[in-house]
Amino acid sequence: VGRGLFTASPSAREVVAGRIRYPVHRVGGSGELNKLPAAVQGPLTALEVEVSGAARTDGDLLVVDGPLRSRRNLPRTLGYIKTQHSQYLDARLTAVVTGLRSGQRSPVFRLGTAWGGYSWYLRLPVASGAPWAGIVRVECSAELPEPAAIGLADLSLVTLPRFASTPYKDPRAPQNLVPIAGLERRLRALLGDARLLHRALTAAARTGR
Repeated sequence: VGRGLFTASPSAREVVAGRIRYPVHRVGGSGELNKLPAAVQGPLTALEVEVSGAARTDGDLLVVDGPLRSRRNLPRTLGYIKTQHSQYLDARLTAVVTGLRSGQRSPVFRLGTAWGGYSWYLRLPVASGAPWAGIVRVECSAELPEPAAIGLADLSLVTLPRFASTPYKDPRAPQNLVPIAGLERRLRALLGDARLLHRALTAAARTGR
């Protein structure tokens, strides 16, 4: 778990509450409030890359939550995108995606983005008949040979649906995979009780610690 105090205040100091420390990450320039999300994203991405690299110790398949980005060089690694905010295919090919049945995937295609890479869509087990229900996008490194990318797409199809969540346990089912949901619960537990933490941080800020 990484913590930090992201602020444009030139006088801000790190906040220490018992054994918990919030180092200062200063945001400069004009429009500081709009820059805060990007300021948080940098350390977050660095931590994700560090954790992903530590987990990549053998030949097993590694699935990371979200696009690969800086993790695209990790071997046998897939980026798992739960929510589809962007469209990468034209209307004709999008119809192929929305026509997928549970347990089916689209053909593999190349992303026309700065990060590049191969990508495909698959539909997880879902009862709803909505066009995009249960659809996730998966991606892998552009540096792989095409047959290797297709092999990973096939592997994702027989692997990811097994870990799909169910609606009565998770409102974000089926896209929020069971291991991801478990990790989220673990991270919340490591952060500690939000009310006690807020009280400690307020007291520390008042004393200037």
